[in-house]
Amino acid sequence: MKYMMLINAANADAGDQCNPEEWMIYDKQVAEAGILVSGESLADLTTATAVRVGPDGARTVTDGPFAESREVLGGFYVIDVPDLDVALDWAARCPGARGGGSVVVRPIADFGE
Repeated sequence: MKYMMLINAANADAGDQCNPEEWMIYDKQVAEAGILVSGESLADLTTATAVRVGPDGARTVTDGPFAESREVLGGFYVIDVPDLDVALDWAARCPGARGGGSVVVRPIADFGE
């Protein structure tokens, strides 16, 4: 089953919670385990754009993330593992789960394609 792991930093200033070597080691472990479907690190938070569509269909575009957000989405992995327990084990190994960060694990919907 495929799961998405959304990596959230504790806040916008938490970029130093892990060093690049930790990420490279984790990337290699996920790839060598044969479970990696895809994954990407996101560009700097300042490049974010939010789009909202009101009830009247009018589009509003704003720069940056939501001001209310305390966590910052930093990237994701999609992994293919047997079950949620295995996905949670991989999420716990992720450097992004440390230092006040979190990794949200969600199953990928299967519409029978």
